[in-house]
Amino acid sequence: MATGFFNVPVPKNEPVKSYIPNSPERIALKAALAEARSKQIDIPMYIGSEEIMTDDRYAVTPPHDHQHVLGYYSLGDASHVKKAIEASLAAREQWANLSWEHRASIFLKAADLLAGPYRAEINAATMLGQSKNAYQAEIDAACEMIDFLRFNVYYASQIYKEQPQSSEGVWNRLEHRPLEGFVFALTPFNFTAIAGNLPTSAALMGNVCVWKPALTQVYAANVLMKVFKAAGLPDGVINLIYVDGPVAGDIIFSHPDFAGIHFTGSTKVFQHIWQTIGNNLPLYKSFPRIVGETGGKDFVVAHSSADAKAVAVGLVRGAFEYQGQKCSAASRAYIPSNLWEDVKNFMIEDLATIKMGGTEDFSNFINAVIDEKSFDKIAAYIDNAKKDTRVTVIAGGNYDKSKGYFVEPTVLLTTDPMYTTMCEEIFGPVLTIYVYAAEQFEETLELVDKTSPYALTGSIFAQDRYIIEQASKKLVNAAGNFYINDKPTGAVVGQQPFGGARASGTNDKAGSILNLLRWVSPRTIKETFVSPTDYRYPFLAAD
Repeated sequence: MATGFFNVPVPKNEPVKSYIPNSPERIALKAALAEARSKQIDIPMYIGSEEIMTDDRYAVTPPHDHQHVLGYYSLGDASHVKKAIEASLAAREQWANLSWEHRASIFLKAADLLAGPYRAEINAATMLGQSKNAYQAEIDAACEMIDFLRFNVYYASQIYKEQPQSSEGVWNRLEHRPLEGFVFALTPFNFTAIAGNLPTSAALMGNVCVWKPALTQVYAANVLMKVFKAAGLPDGVINLIYVDGPVAGDIIFSHPDFAGIHFTGSTKVFQHIWQTIGNNLPLYKSFPRIVGETGGKDFVVAHSSADAKAVAVGLVRGAFEYQGQKCSAASRAYIPSNLWEDVKNFMIEDLATIKMGGTEDFSNFINAVIDEKSFDKIAAYIDNAKKDTRVTVIAGGNYDKSKGYFVEPTVLLTTDPMYTTMCEEIFGPVLTIYVYAAEQFEETLELVDKTSPYALTGSIFAQDRYIIEQASKKLVNAAGNFYINDKPTGAVVGQQPFGGARASGTNDKAGSILNLLRWVSPRTIKETFVSPTDYRYPFLAAD
């Protein structure tokens, strides 16, 4: 809890490095990539003060070169989950009682370490382990993670600074206590920054955490844990374990000290977690905090007044950066008939110049999808589309997993606005387009709002301001992050707090003060300086 207040200035977003040929950052990153590929490492679990290896070892391979082994991680079991909970609870009292500015200084130091000596290493780990190109790794593993750490400290200072008013003779105070128990951070493969933010945002507010990353992200998660330890994070505050989801869930969600979950992943998993927590409510000391960001079926709507080239570039970038594996990726688009030919031609022209391959070749815009399971799922959607009379493949449609899990950027044109790929989340480089009659814009907005259960991101392209306002109001509940004349991806910490509603999550806005408020339990303290010594109030006096 807060024991004092130190003014924290508003931080600046970490500048994105260019990685142009012969730049210092490009030279350093290429050296880090070569170093990582030259060896195999053992990746331990971090529980309390221990780095734990097991005999159950699994290879870590680049998705774009799945025959090359970067290292091995140790898969844990139920005993490691229990041990991680015990370690977190053992660390809780001392960590919670540490002055907030000292907790903050640890994460500010971690930010500086990532910005400096660890920048090439964290980016290289993300490029190799998650198949992100240099730019996608830079804006994620370096810049966004640094921004989360710095901005969260600023938001924490604002929370602690806010205090109630006091009347004469009374001093009112507000303490923002950490939750009573431990927080479970369940993190995804696609963003190293999300994987790091989910446990650290809760820990900054005095909580202790059990962190289970996606097993396809452990390579970069290991580097993050090294950074946190180098920054001075005490043992047991964040415990990093690699276990199967059901193994962790069975123990964590039935533990009386379970205090909350910070989650990013699939909607179905989150729904199951919520239901499990609800069934187990009588077991807990407190009602657990449930914070989750899940899926999306994110839209782009173009109006007849839109700039066709801007729409095309927004679609290519929004749908295919990081192989469409962003929860914010543009995956369904509604293009007016008067713009369609131009938009199509611009897209085909751009896609023809895009290279696909490994991340170590900086000229590759497209890399591999995360694993074979994801590859097979995406390929099945493409195969089904090829066989459906309602669909035409405009671009791409090919895939190959002999060396890496490569799927071409694929553009589908459908005559059915409710076709499967317009409605279901695919999480891959597949964009489906529906062309509507230009005069039916209002009806199309209705369609956009009702097609998908998700409400994460979306964008409108138009030059007519009345149309922009109309779309913004009509789609008010269709996206938690709404973009005007831009792609629906690329939220920046401190600028566009991220999160959606409906089936997309609890909309607790990572990268804002709103998220940090979920990890505290306030206590109001009223102190009366001179206590009354007579129960009688003045109105009781006789006339």
